[in-house]
Amino acid sequence: MLVLPAQTVTPAAVLGTTVLFALFLSVTAHLAARNVLGSVDPRRALYVGPLPAVVGVVGGAFSVPAALTVPVALALDAAMFRWSYDEEPLRAIATMTVVHVVITVLLGVVVGGTVFLLSTAPS
Repeated sequence: MLVLPAQTVTPAAVLGTTVLFALFLSVTAHLAARNVLGSVDPRRALYVGPLPAVVGVVGGAFSVPAALTVPVALALDAAMFRWSYDEEPLRAIATMTVVHVVITVLLGVVVGGTVFLLSTAPS
């Protein structure tokens, strides 16, 4: 059984979590945009990650139900894709958003599972 010590939440921890989550979402947003649009500027993906990351961290901190936070995060994700990549067809925006969700979930499960396995390894 894995026992975690009690943790205190500091502003630095919240800021660090938000920044790392935003970077992770930006990387996966770039992968999604490359998948749908082809060759794109990676700096544009930096605009996509922060708003959904803030929604996720704030929603988790205040125990907002996922039924509220997930649609808001997805709407912001789509809006930021549209703004950042100047795409007019809603089909392209919807495709990028769905691909972004899939890549984020898959990569999150793989990275999270790897970290968990390494944390339980004998020393």
